Amino acid sequence: MTEAAKLAITQALRGELRPLADDPHFDYLLGCIGDASIVLLGEATHGTQEFYRLRTEISKRLIVERGFDAIAVEADWPDALRVSRYVQHADGDSSADGALSGFQRFPQWMWRNTEVVALVDWMRAHNAHAGDRARRAGFYGLDLYSLRKSMHAVIAYLDKADPAAARRARERYACFDHIAEDPQHYGYATTFGMTPDCEEEVLRQLREMNAEAALYTARPGDAVPDELFYAQQNARVARNAEVYYRAMFQRGDASWNVRDTHMADTLHALRQHLTLRNGKPARIVVWAHNSHLGDARATEMGEGGQLNLGQLVRENYAQGESFLLGFTTHIGTVTAASEWDGPAELKPVVPSRHDSVERLLHGARAGLEANEFLLPLRGHDSALARVPAPLLERAIGVVYRPDTERHSHYFHADAASQFDALIHVDRSTAVRPLERSAYWSDAEVPETYPSGL
Repeated sequence: MTEAAKLAITQALRGELRPLADDPHFDYLLGCIGDASIVLLGEATHGTQEFYRLRTEISKRLIVERGFDAIAVEADWPDALRVSRYVQHADGDSSADGALSGFQRFPQWMWRNTEVVALVDWMRAHNAHAGDRARRAGFYGLDLYSLRKSMHAVIAYLDKADPAAARRARERYACFDHIAEDPQHYGYATTFGMTPDCEEEVLRQLREMNAEAALYTARPGDAVPDELFYAQQNARVARNAEVYYRAMFQRGDASWNVRDTHMADTLHALRQHLTLRNGKPARIVVWAHNSHLGDARATEMGEGGQLNLGQLVRENYAQGESFLLGFTTHIGTVTAASEWDGPAELKPVVPSRHDSVERLLHGARAGLEANEFLLPLRGHDSALARVPAPLLERAIGVVYRPDTERHSHYFHADAASQFDALIHVDRSTAVRPLERSAYWSDAEVPETYPSGL
């Protein structure tokens, strides 16, 4: 893109950006969302305070004023279900911190941070005044990493509901006993022929749980009891996690596609369950990373064979039934690790690259005093759609390596097609973990980062 073309697009975008400070209650955004019943709220990092805060405020309005039934997040089903029981006054945890204590797997800070505690406290208080159980908002996980924990949950449910079925489940899940607590060892061993796989065993267990649930759905107007549905979902997690961990050691995008397809299937199953249980079409807010929620077909990831949750939602639901909101940032700080299973660190965010959508939005807000902006895209002739070639887009996950940023954290994307709207936070701050390592300090982070170019 020539400098003249970039300048023209930047100037046009300046007129399209809507400072959030001028609309603190998100009235304009809710107008853009319209009647959508699945609202997907992204994040450009897994460790930015503003992304959590803004998603919380948007979710509150959707729950209170639009009757949304649940927040579904990029987290494991058993851990999130413990939080859901707490916020719906259905469990013995005495605090939000306690309800979140199931989140022990790396990265803890994604859900054990001060912003999530505030959200959980609000949800519990809201539900205390909701009266009818159908009006109590839940908190559910979409992910599939909890192989062991989900198998234990299935057996715990069956021990109470059907001891004979519990014995069958123990026999099937015993197939995994040789892997200790690390399912990656299972994936490695089965992929390279070191041990038989357990695919048929987890599939049999899921089929049995599905058959039990079908006894309820076969009767008009009946819904699967919550506890059975929760156990059924844990059986689904175990089955799909088995496939995922085997796919991890295969070439291509198989493991990514298994994971996002599982998230889409879980969202669909949760929506169906809440619809039948509450007697009205369910509405759900989804929290996950931009890379999962922005339509993969508008990115180089999609060109390479990856699909994602945002794409599957758009494909599986009618136009207008979903709304995809992405988030971006130019500079600031972030909570992230330097390697997988590493400690949480307070890291400086490298200024966005000159050829990125983040830098374009940073340039567009020049001269404007606000730091947070909404850029509507769907139904608008946005200047962003007139960019002649896809720009780079940054994705910071649980690991952040500023020294290799171009290779490890950027991909080409057409953001105008990827999302229905964007929120840009020009200078962002790191989310505050509940457990802080020696590498996370409130002291100011020195700006000693590389150029990012």
